[in-house]
Amino acid sequence: MKNTIQLDQTAACDCGAVTLSARGQVVSMFQCGCKNCQKVSGSGHSSVVLMPADAISVVGATKTFVRPADSGATFTRHFCPECGTTLFAHSSRAPAFRILLAGLFAGANDWYRPNQLIFSRHHPVWDLIEAALPRYETYRPEKPA
Repeated sequence: MKNTIQLDQTAACDCGAVTLSARGQVVSMFQCGCKNCQKVSGSGHSSVVLMPADAISVVGATKTFVRPADSGATFTRHFCPECGTTLFAHSSRAPAFRILLAGLFAGANDWYRPNQLIFSRHHPVWDLIEAALPRYETYRPEKPA
């Protein structure tokens, strides 16, 4: 099922020093249960919105943290240097896309509809996720071309 959500939203970090605008087609919406997403969200998963890199613009200085991901890719998280709010991330595995947390748009994110849980191998049983949501131990298998 192709995603048809178009965003035209702006959000700010907790202190207001950085704003992020997301304008364009959402590529995917999913839950991620990897251990890093658990640490960042303070929950058993992160609620993720994937968009093309050129659909995202940021006003204000951000700081980055770069780490190796379970996939072998390099994962870079961008956050406000003042308050620490995560603004977006990207992976060397998919450099044309940006990863946004749906919670960044708190109060204006009723459009969010996840279609899968990735890295379910790390997802804790106490964190309730819709039972019908497809689950993948790592990433969803790619469809043959």
